[in-house]
Amino acid sequence: MSIISLFEPYGEEPTPADLAAIEAEWPQIAADLDVLDAEIAELISGPYMSEIDRRRVRRAERRVLDSRRELADNNPKSEDAA
Repeated sequence: MSIISLFEPYGEEPTPADLAAIEAEWPQIAADLDVLDAEIAELISGPYMSEIDRRRVRRAERRVLDSRRELADNNPKSEDAA
């Protein structure tokens, strides 16, 4: 007997509303990924981090703030807007 179900559970696919929410939040997701990439580069370079790398981190962090503000402005009922 297998513990892995071979049947697809009903309702596991994202609904159109779920996909629309993901699409609306995509700029935030992309900005978070940019910060992660910049922080990884920072960790790899260690004490030899250049000024360009520092700017990259600051710009990525700024994009996160901008995208969060934009998301909150577009969705005033959002919990992030508080």
